[in-house]
This record gives sequence, C-alpha cells and structure tokens, in this order.
Amino acid sequence: MPARVIFFLVLLFVAIPTPWTSPPLALVLGVLFGLAFAHPYAAESRKYSKILLQAAVVALGFHMDLQQVLRAGRSGFVYTLVGIGFALGLGWVLGRMLGVAAKSSYLISVGTAICGGSAIAAVGPVVEANDEEMSVSIGTVFLLNAAGLLMFPPIGHLLGLTESQFGLWAALAIHDTSSVVGAGAKYGAIALTVATTVKLARALWIVPLTLATAAVRHRGREARIQWPWFILFFLLAAVCNSYVSAGAGVYPWLGQAGKIGLTVTLFLIGTGITRASLRRVGARPLIQGVVLWVIVALASLWAIRAGWAAL
Repeated sequence: MPARVIFFLVLLFVAIPTPWTSPPLALVLGVLFGLAFAHPYAAESRKYSKILLQAAVVALGFHMDLQQVLRAGRSGFVYTLVGIGFALGLGWVLGRMLGVAAKSSYLISVGTAICGGSAIAAVGPVVEANDEEMSVSIGTVFLLNAAGLLMFPPIGHLLGLTESQFGLWAALAIHDTSSVVGAGAKYGAIALTVATTVKLARALWIVPLTLATAAVRHRGREARIQWPWFILFFLLAAVCNSYVSAGAGVYPWLGQAGKIGLTVTLFLIGTGITRASLRRVGARPLIQGVVLWVIVALASLWAIRAGWAAL
C-alpha cells in the first residue's frame, strides 16, 4: 500500500474521536509511520503542524475558566522563572563537560528550559545557528518530548499525583506545548487546565530570553524575533468562555475541535522522527539532552511532592 494512502488513513483515524484515540497514541502512530516510510508530505507536515498547534491551543481556551487560568499562571510564575534559570545553567555545564558544540548546547538548553522546538526556532536565527545545529537541537528535544508525553501520565498515576500536581509537573518538565497539553488532557480536566496555563506562561519567556540573547550576541544590531501571539488569543478565548454567555452553545464544540487539532498535531509531529533524524542527533547532544531533562524532571517532581511548588 502506498505511503500516501497509509498516511491519510492513519490521519483520519486519529482525527475521529473514539474511545481508542488519544494524543499519546497519535504520537506513537506518527513515529512508527516516520520510521517505516518515506514521508510523502514532510515539508507540509512541518509547516502545518505549527499552525495547527497554535489554533488547537486557542480553541482549548474555550474550555478554560479565566479565574483558574490567572490563578495557575500567577502561582506558576516563580516556579517557571527558577526552573528556566536552573535548566539554562545546568545545560551550559553539561554542554561544556560533554564537548557539545556551543550553539547546539545552548539551543538544547533553551528548548528544555522554555518550550522545546518553539524556543529553539525563535532563538536559533538570533545566534545564527546553521541547519545542522538546528536539526541536532530540535531532534534531541523532539525525541525527549515524545518520551515525556508517553511516560509522564503512567508515572503520575503510579506516584499518586493529584491532577493539579501532575499538570504543574508536566508544564515544568515536558518540552513542547503540544506534549504538555496532550499529557494534561490524558490525565484529566484539571490537569489540562493547569498544564496548559503554566506552560503558556512559561512560553512567554521566549520573548525576554530571545531579546537578551540578541542583545548579547548582536550588540545593538537588529535581530528578528518570533512573537508567540497565539498565547494572547488563548487568553481571549478563556475570557469569552468565562464572561460571554452568548456563545455558550458553541464553546464546547470549539474546545472539542481543539482536542482533535492537538491529536492530529501530535501525529504530524511524530511523522517527523525518521531514521535520518535519529542519525543526525548523535550521541553527545542526546546525552546532554537526556541528563538535563531527567534532572529537571526529578527536581521539579521533588519540589512538587515536598510542597515547595503548588497551585
């Protein structure tokens, strides 16, 4: 059967809500497809998965209560700031110890500290990273991001984490917004709200970090920065759901569309993991990414279990 036919059949399967479809399953099916077939729409999948993710996050805002969003964002601010500083510092040390190229090491650290591929895509052009450095960094973070989505919900249940605890842990320790939201949705409605809100608050740090990187590297020269406008629209959607009752009949449908969009996004992202991308990552950047991620995940989990980080 041609790869194109299989691609569309699996895409249709993950796009139709059933008791069997879920964000983790969509990601697994995408990875299996990427490893087994030559992707017939690789460029299109990369392009549209970014757009679809942003649209899905905005649509999920129609399921959110604004007061919960603001409470979670306000409480998660300090944890996010501390976590970002810790991840960047530890990433620099690990990169030096392992002999990882400076730009790749910095991008892996940025992706772990803030929001995976989105942060790398924003900071990469500022540090003038080449295609190989971008590919290695995104590939490393991408592999760990997929692992986090699959591993975190079972670990959360095993440890008896509440939905609020799990949502905070996912937001602080999983890389990309897509997998954070997917893990939260798998765990429960409260976990989804906390995970999405704290993660988007964390994603806002793309802006100051990119500006700081540009100021240090370019010394006054103009640098192009990608602004995460979709976060503003997510908040506006939450405002509508909380205070504009005229659309009450439509909001559940929009929220459901957001969940479907997220599931399809994860399938498209999964298809980007290929044998060639695995070879490009190499051992040292992957070791840096794994060690950094494990330490960040364990440290944030310990803080949450100890009551140091709570919403």
